[in-house]
Amino acid sequence: MRNHILIRPSRHTAVTAVAGIALTGVLASCAGPQDGDSESGAGGKPAKGGKLLVLNTEPQVNFDPARLYTSGGGNVPSLVFRTLTTRKRANGEEGTKVVPDLATGLGKPSENAKVWTYKLKKGLTYEDGSRITSADIKYGVERSFAAELSGGAPYLRDWLEGGADFQGPFAKKGPKTLDSIETPDERTIVFRLKKPVGDFPYVATQTQFAPVPEKKEKGAKYEKHPLSSGPYKVVKNENDGERLQLARNTHWSAKNDPHRHDYPDSIEVRSGLDPAVINQRLSTSSGDDAKAITTDTNLGPAELAKLGKDGNDKELKKRVGVGHFGYTNYLAFNPKVKPFDKKEVREAISYAIGRRSVVNAVGGTSLAEPATTFLPNQKALGYTPYDHFPAGKNGSPEKAREVLKKAGYEKGLTVTLAHSTDDSAIGSKVATAVQQSLKKAGITVKLKGLERNAYDEKRQDAGDTPGFFLSQWGADWPAGYPFLAPIYDGRQIVKDGSNFNHAQLDDDKINKKFDDISGDTDLKAAARRWGALDKEIGEQALSVPLFHPVYQRLVGKDVKNVVISDWTGVLDIAQVAVK
Repeated sequence: MRNHILIRPSRHTAVTAVAGIALTGVLASCAGPQDGDSESGAGGKPAKGGKLLVLNTEPQVNFDPARLYTSGGGNVPSLVFRTLTTRKRANGEEGTKVVPDLATGLGKPSENAKVWTYKLKKGLTYEDGSRITSADIKYGVERSFAAELSGGAPYLRDWLEGGADFQGPFAKKGPKTLDSIETPDERTIVFRLKKPVGDFPYVATQTQFAPVPEKKEKGAKYEKHPLSSGPYKVVKNENDGERLQLARNTHWSAKNDPHRHDYPDSIEVRSGLDPAVINQRLSTSSGDDAKAITTDTNLGPAELAKLGKDGNDKELKKRVGVGHFGYTNYLAFNPKVKPFDKKEVREAISYAIGRRSVVNAVGGTSLAEPATTFLPNQKALGYTPYDHFPAGKNGSPEKAREVLKKAGYEKGLTVTLAHSTDDSAIGSKVATAVQQSLKKAGITVKLKGLERNAYDEKRQDAGDTPGFFLSQWGADWPAGYPFLAPIYDGRQIVKDGSNFNHAQLDDDKINKKFDDISGDTDLKAAARRWGALDKEIGEQALSVPLFHPVYQRLVGKDVKNVVISDWTGVLDIAQVAVK
């Protein structure tokens, strides 16, 4: 994928505060008690009642299913918008599975996975009691093509027959509907694609598949009060999602939605808060804050100190959740820029890098896991262990010098590392750690920092990409395709927009493997093939994986039933109850 996405809010605009380091993360944030734990602070089974408070740094902007960029239905959006499929609401690896939501199954593929057919469950209704139909799903998808409602994922534009030229139902010229989406009856919907897509059940979790009845259309104003198909409805939306008030949807039925709960009587989302303030309020847990959570703020230095090896705050530790999301921070090369056109130079840097110093720069091992593979350690992604250029925790300067000598740089090498000037995982602290690490191998690194927006434009400009720079990537769903294809599929190089294939790799054999694997409807088999492809590409030393982030987040002392899946790494707000 390119960038609408191609800027993807899920990967590039949601800020996660990490011990003073802002990790640009996912759509996914995370929180809750330890992995596998189903309850936090307050003991006992979850029960209905009370008000849940959500304290966040980033507002829930564009609260329209067409404009949201979410995977698995998102977090707060998942309370309001149901989709054809959704993520399984379970802890850890089990939570990376895709399950039916509005549909009775994951979809029936035909014509070599170029056609996908779904049947809706019986008895589905909106918050006003009106019936949800397949025509509503079709219209919800079609309106996501409108320029006025941009921001959502681009897959359907890329994959649906006729999608590339379709301008949505508001267009003054051209068709108002897509013939490639068929609704033969009120409960059946058929999607016709330009190519085989084995991952379509994952794509159907995007909020663009939420039903929208055409008669309720309000264009850009629809986000103020979108019609709910989930357990909660919007009561108030202030300042473009800065403050949301949600109440129970009395027409939602738990019988046909086994994945969500409506435990709290109401939910209030307050955004625009400082990360330190959020952590302080959750830590103190006084008043309403005892029933509070966060979906986008990691632990700060003060809380980490209380939980570290010298910390003894056992009560606080019980209220900390650990989450993992498929995300990789890495050093990127542009082989079109000397000396990175030489594979030996890229290999030498790979051998020289000391991941311990990089991990320490983002808060230590409690917040980051060192990486030697591009794919994170998740079975669903196809993770296959490999370390083509063993460097240990502190780098292997001797091996790096040996390889540099073969490349013609016996006396060392001077290179420039581009980075953001902010306090993020692609910012100054990580850049300095890389600089110090490579110095031991005789590689002098000059740092070139740019303001964040300027830096993002620079590294995503295929015509002016730096030769050596910090970058990061996260998957739109837990599978190998959305993780690897935007980075290494030559057909996804974007010349006049945001390009993420930094190495500009365009290998016909590799491209064919992307096509072959992406059409595989056996998701487990496809995962194994993605892992093998990751290992194969890794041998070319086109990037240096540095670390995969770990999320640690607090919940209030009266929060119960915390579930954290590896799909998002985030506390699932649709499972939470309060005392």
